[in-house]
Amino acid sequence: MNHHELQKWKLELATRAKKGVDFILAASILWFCMSFIWSLGVTTYTKSIWALIVGAFLLPLAYGVSKILKTDWKVKNNPLQSLGLWLHFAQLFYFPFLVFILLTLPDYFIMTYAIITGAHLCPYAWLYDDHSFVVTSGIISMGSLIIGLNVSPELMYIIPWFTAVILLVMAVYVLNFKTR
Repeated sequence: MNHHELQKWKLELATRAKKGVDFILAASILWFCMSFIWSLGVTTYTKSIWALIVGAFLLPLAYGVSKILKTDWKVKNNPLQSLGLWLHFAQLFYFPFLVFILLTLPDYFIMTYAIITGAHLCPYAWLYDDHSFVVTSGIISMGSLIIGLNVSPELMYIIPWFTAVILLVMAVYVLNFKTR
């Protein structure tokens, strides 16, 4: 594989998959739902469990959004095709840390979940040749940490709201700017 072939495969994937905008929009919707959950007057442990349950709907929701936006989930004969999904699944290996936070510091669960979500976006910058993934990754991760360290537990719903808004802005950006 030479550099030219690699760039061709990356461009094809970015174009046909529309840079994963189906996942970005689905995640934004789910993070808005999590914001609502975190505004409820139940224990932070309960909110955390509900947030995990809501997060489980990402794949089916992204699939539905892909049908509306006509994005390709499978780009045949492209050796990079499965990498996007593997990068998504890679964040699951951070979940033991998330479970640790749930069991020891549940007030910070949603902050940790948002940081993991933001951080996992970074490798997509390489896959799609789009630096907005790095920028979004940093904004969500650092923004969630800053908010989490500066608000009371009752105001932690701001973190999922912030994450949802940043993901929505990114989705609009990805939809409106052509792939190189």
